[in-house]
Amino acid sequence: MAYCSRLVGFGGYLPEKIVTNQELSQSVDTSDEWIRERTGIKQRHIISGNESCNSMAAAAAQQAMDYAGLSSDDIDAIVVATCTPDQAFPTTAARVQQTLGIKKGFAFDISSACAGFVFGLSVADNFIRNGQAKNVLLIGSEVYSRILDWSDRRTCVLFGDGAGAVVLSAEEVTNTTSQNGILGVYLHTDGQYSDLLYVDGVPSKTGDACFLKMHGKEVFRHAVTKLSEVVEEALTIHHLTHDDIDWLVPHQANLRIISGMGKKLNLPADRVIATVDRHANTSAASVPLALNEAVRDGRIKKGDLIVIEALGGGLSWGSSIIRL
Repeated sequence: MAYCSRLVGFGGYLPEKIVTNQELSQSVDTSDEWIRERTGIKQRHIISGNESCNSMAAAAAQQAMDYAGLSSDDIDAIVVATCTPDQAFPTTAARVQQTLGIKKGFAFDISSACAGFVFGLSVADNFIRNGQAKNVLLIGSEVYSRILDWSDRRTCVLFGDGAGAVVLSAEEVTNTTSQNGILGVYLHTDGQYSDLLYVDGVPSKTGDACFLKMHGKEVFRHAVTKLSEVVEEALTIHHLTHDDIDWLVPHQANLRIISGMGKKLNLPADRVIATVDRHANTSAASVPLALNEAVRDGRIKKGDLIVIEALGGGLSWGSSIIRL
């Protein structure tokens, strides 16, 4: 018996604290105009109080389970994409399992920076296709505020904290369902570019962390080229054209990159989901947060063909085509 993976649940969590560009300009040499012109970002959410990578992930996951109409007894596996965990171990996924009272199955983290959700999608999809799990929680949760040098305007203005989640469920493949769910996920890594975007050390709840380092112009250049190539790769494999795409749900790194990808795919702006202006770059959480918002506000509907893509440190990048 063959199975495909359907996205049946969506959730998200953003910290209560909002930091605007104007507020940042009071502590670092920048301005609202400078940030918006270069990135499209107006504000970002930053954790405070008792919020953490685990608490955000669990909140987003609970929303996704509720949307799917599933309980903790229904979940077979949890995959969390994060490079800013609360602890080196146990994994954030294990903590989420504990928080949500999920007693069966298995849970683990993956780390692929901003591409983490797309890489996690491939992992979760394969568990379902291989019959190892029926319902998988896939979560992206990041606390980049822990690894930012808040005196460096080149990096601190770009990122925010948040979590997004989806539930993938198995559906038996028949002649009428063969083009449903996740049609394919396409992944790449080129380690020769590892020094373009990196963090030395491990983030920490105590605040003792090394800082994110990025060669922004080089990352931007590679992002536009590699994301375009991996989307075209996916479309070609599935004999699809730009006209077949209903929605592009891109990684929310920079509005110029997002707009550039939309133009390359001949998609009008109203068919490209953009949340970067309000969320900033939430790394592995950005795609599921954007997906959650667009599904819940009714833009993305069942049956729509969606393309997602992301690029992160590694450099690692990937795309997926999904029939919701």
